[in-house]
Amino acid sequence: MVPRSEDERPTLEDVAAFAGVSRSTASRALNDDAYVSARSREKVLAAARDLGYSPNQAARSLVTRRTGAIAVVLSEPEARLLDDPYRTAVMRAGYRELADVGCQMVLLFSDTREDLGRTVRFLEGGHVDGVLVFAPHRADPLPRALRLLKLPTVFGGPAADLRRGVHLVDFDNEGGARQAVTHLVESGRRRIATIAGPQDQGAPIDRLAGWRKTLVDAGIDPSGLAEEADFTLAGGAKAMATLLERVPDLDAVFVGSDMMAVGALRTLSDAGRDVPGDVAVVSFDDNAALAPAMTPPLTSVHQDPREQVHAMVSTLMRLLDGEDVAPGAQILPVSLVVRESSGSS
Repeated sequence: MVPRSEDERPTLEDVAAFAGVSRSTASRALNDDAYVSARSREKVLAAARDLGYSPNQAARSLVTRRTGAIAVVLSEPEARLLDDPYRTAVMRAGYRELADVGCQMVLLFSDTREDLGRTVRFLEGGHVDGVLVFAPHRADPLPRALRLLKLPTVFGGPAADLRRGVHLVDFDNEGGARQAVTHLVESGRRRIATIAGPQDQGAPIDRLAGWRKTLVDAGIDPSGLAEEADFTLAGGAKAMATLLERVPDLDAVFVGSDMMAVGALRTLSDAGRDVPGDVAVVSFDDNAALAPAMTPPLTSVHQDPREQVHAMVSTLMRLLDGEDVAPGAQILPVSLVVRESSGSS
């Protein structure tokens, strides 16, 4: 093949046409995107080699209007998030999944109104191609602001009142809670309390609902058996102490996160309550660094943040490629991992 002159450099469109694929497929193949088939990648790379195509990132951005960057927005105080092993796992998964599709992760924290203003100004400045949002609260103005910006956005577990007209990926929080509490009921427990997460977020709302519905179905009155905490160790410890004072005869507790369960276990130990002899404990998250390492090891509902982030990134890439992806919820399954804290393993 005769090389072109400097003014006739081959374009991405030339490579796509030569390879017999779409322009978006050619672009993703050249960026080593994991979502391109091996056959298509080989054809695109061969075409680029034969044509002498050498992509230039700055020039490509001008043509495609793509920056190659994705914002990951966490709608929580950064101090709390960085102390939360589940959210840390989400951030790691976000970095890895985005790197695998040739994108740079831009991490943003949006908790206060000042944070919101800075976040919106940054996003509307054209610095990123799309947004992944985690843990917005019910009254959080961020989702509405993002709709006005019209940036492709995928939510990871928004509050219940945000589930219409958005793209989201969530776990089956209510179903997971039902599995956990059913396990306790079937183990013979009858005074089953719960330490629920903040009731302005979707996941803890659903987990509390699952706990309540399962007790009612089992003929157990849930009145007075719930205490709210903030997903921290200290919050779990305080909530457990309150429950022991109010319901001294409780024989089980479903805790809305592994981190809170660590605090609950400490309170139970300080109170001289044997786990699981006196009080069975079941948690939610199944964090690999916490649940198996506790004394006793925690029975916990397993959810893998990597699965959620992978599904979110996949949806966002389809939106960025111009596909007509209908808004809606993708609900991922969870499972109960039984260990010693619930009395059986």
